[in-house]
Order: sequence, then structure tokens, then C-alpha cells
Amino acid sequence: MGILHEEYRERYRLLGLRIAYYRKCKGYTQEQFAERIGKSWSFISQVEANNGAIVKGISLDTLFCISDVLEVPVSKFLEEL
Repeated sequence: MGILHEEYRERYRLLGLRIAYYRKCKGYTQEQFAERIGKSWSFISQVEANNGAIVKGISLDTLFCISDVLEVPVSKFLEEL
């Protein structure tokens, strides 16, 4: 997925914060997490919107993979977005 539509930027930012929260709860660094889901560190950094980085959208396949690796239901990532 490419750069997201401006109207969804805040939703993706919140999604990225939730991913970061659950990743940290599992004790994974961004590098470890990226390896486990088959993505690059820079991809994770953009998804989690670290340090004002460009917020990046993700596919449902990627979200499902993240959910599986973190052992968190997909619904937890999408609540009240």
C-alpha cells in the first residue's frame, strides 16, 4: 500500500500507535517485529509513525499477520477508529 489519503491520516496514526503499543507489550523491537512479519524496519517505522515519519497505510493481509504475531485480535487494532 502506498501513502494514504489525507482524510484517513489520523485513523492510520492511531492504528500505528496501537500496533506499537502491542508490539512493545510483547517485548519486540521494531527490527525483531519487522522480521517476524516479513517487512522492513523502515516499513514498521512508517506504520507506527515514529518521530513524525510519514504515516503509511497497510493491507488487511499485513494487519492479519500483525494480529497473529502479536496474538491480539484484529478488532483491538480497529476499535473506535
